[in-house]
Amino acid sequence: MTAPVFVADGLAGARGEFVLDGPEGRHAVSVKRLQPGERVVLTDGTGRRAEGEVTAAEGKDRLVVRLDEVTEEPAPSPRITVVQALPKGDRGELAVETMTEVGVDAIVPWAASRCITQWRGERGLKALGKWRATAREAGKQSRRVRFPEVADAATAKQVAALVAGADFAAVLHESGHDPLATADLPATGEIVLIVGPEGGVSPEELALFAEAGARICVLGRTVLRTSTAGTAAAALLMGRTGRWS
Repeated sequence: MTAPVFVADGLAGARGEFVLDGPEGRHAVSVKRLQPGERVVLTDGTGRRAEGEVTAAEGKDRLVVRLDEVTEEPAPSPRITVVQALPKGDRGELAVETMTEVGVDAIVPWAASRCITQWRGERGLKALGKWRATAREAGKQSRRVRFPEVADAATAKQVAALVAGADFAAVLHESGHDPLATADLPATGEIVLIVGPEGGVSPEELALFAEAGARICVLGRTVLRTSTAGTAAAALLMGRTGRWS
């Protein structure tokens, strides 16, 4: 079994013994019950990583690790961003969790016109915080050392600006005639996928994104829920671009 991953600040330039404390240290000592001699991976979530051996577990929240060399994992290419319309309930966190597991690099919450859920005020900030916490925990669970960025909620116009700057952009929509499985993808640069809400992407939004350069694509014959479509599409792209090779 691969070594568990914990998030640690201050890895840049770290060497020798490193103390993991706070919530991550508590999780390592009191929940995982790590013991001297076991291996762990420490990361800052932005690509730095260091494997190490536990030398001591002290109290309830202090883990001492003898670090190997700190390295930096290069950013993957092409970079894959998923624009995710806001689902109902906790299905947004499910989408973030599974997209993180398959390797998505960035997630943009989108307040589409047909979204039942709307992020406003304190409720919106709380929901965004849950998405970011989910990405962090899923990143650790899937042994990533470069966690996906979860942006602030975007409007349709802001999404169109992302599309305009991408090397390839697609809206997943049942009206499309181009299969994502055969689309001509770039070897490098930025790929943007747009996933609409349960009520669908409005004609006005489709037109806006198409004008910005997005293709209207389908995944297959079935219609997926908004909380699973992004994960399925991202997995397809991971295989097609060689990122899963």
